Amino acid sequence: MNRPAILALEDGSVFHGSAIGADGQTSGEVVFNTAMTGYQEILTDPSYARQIVTLTYPHIGNTGVNAEDVESDRIYVAGLVIRDLPLLASNFRSEQTLDAYLKSQNILGIADIDTRRLTRILRDKGAQNGAILAGADAEGDDAVERALAVARDFPGLKGMDLAKEVSCKATYEWSQGEWALGAGYADAAAGEHPYHVVAYDYGVKYNILRMLAERGCRLTVVPAQTPASEVLAMNPDGVFLANGPGDPEPCDYAITAIREILETDLPVFGICLGHQLLALASGARTVKMNHGHHGANHPVQDLDTGHVMITSQNHGFAADETSLPPTLRATHRSLFDGTLQGIERTDRPAFSFQGHPEASPGPRDVSPLFDRFVRMMQERR
Repeated sequence: MNRPAILALEDGSVFHGSAIGADGQTSGEVVFNTAMTGYQEILTDPSYARQIVTLTYPHIGNTGVNAEDVESDRIYVAGLVIRDLPLLASNFRSEQTLDAYLKSQNILGIADIDTRRLTRILRDKGAQNGAILAGADAEGDDAVERALAVARDFPGLKGMDLAKEVSCKATYEWSQGEWALGAGYADAAAGEHPYHVVAYDYGVKYNILRMLAERGCRLTVVPAQTPASEVLAMNPDGVFLANGPGDPEPCDYAITAIREILETDLPVFGICLGHQLLALASGARTVKMNHGHHGANHPVQDLDTGHVMITSQNHGFAADETSLPPTLRATHRSLFDGTLQGIERTDRPAFSFQGHPEASPGPRDVSPLFDRFVRMMQERR
């Protein structure tokens, strides 16, 4: 913990701290996440591609990491910012320290900075382009100038299509079920699978697939740029639109495919980026948010029942409720800032949710949406 590190923001803010993880330099959009647990799931969430994530909880890494608590095949964040890395990692499931985990995947991080000050900057000024320089790169009289230059060279996420970059390269089948203490992940392949679901991978998290498999879905996961004709030829009972990173508007391939699928009577369920893409395919608009929603404690109201759910969130873009056409209606709204959180088609069996109902990490209040999707496939039959 004696290697220097610098975090620089495009507005000129500079933080000096200690390097964790790998040495070198990285850049991305700097955001803050308010979740108190689940740092390994956050690190491996593909929705964080090209983002430097600040965790507001002060002690990160005290339970280590393990091979089970991942949401994808690797770490996707561009960098990690924390207040304090404990000297010891202690948990009966721990297999590696956070520092070693970051190093093993060449991910940079910075610790020992005032994350409260950083969070206030991001909250008041909005998510900022930033850079981390760690190790030898953070040394020298010109280190701060170099860090600021790297931060300002980052083009920003607006207009950046990342879904096709993080998506799988080939179609595959998924059969892993949900996790249980002492038993690990269930093998859902042995059970009954009355429904065939084709899932578009825009950056899908494993637990979304697990929760669908647990509910009797036989899952075929396809790359983001798969044409609708190929999906329809698989004769699915439903189509799932996954979460993912970046700006939804440049994903013209996805918008075109979703429009074609919506011309059928297939049930469609979208989450996160999939929610935004369903909105765009239905004629609505999306907007870049000031600092986005990132955390596991966001209150969302179901507009039909009035019930308030505590949800997990990770998005920097949102569907614009004022742009909804007559074929779309709002179903959920954030109680933090009033932004749109859920929509459904009035003329098709299609709906979506902005947050992350798979709860990795986070509460499970919104998991009944998976049951709704299964009921829609059952009713179609």
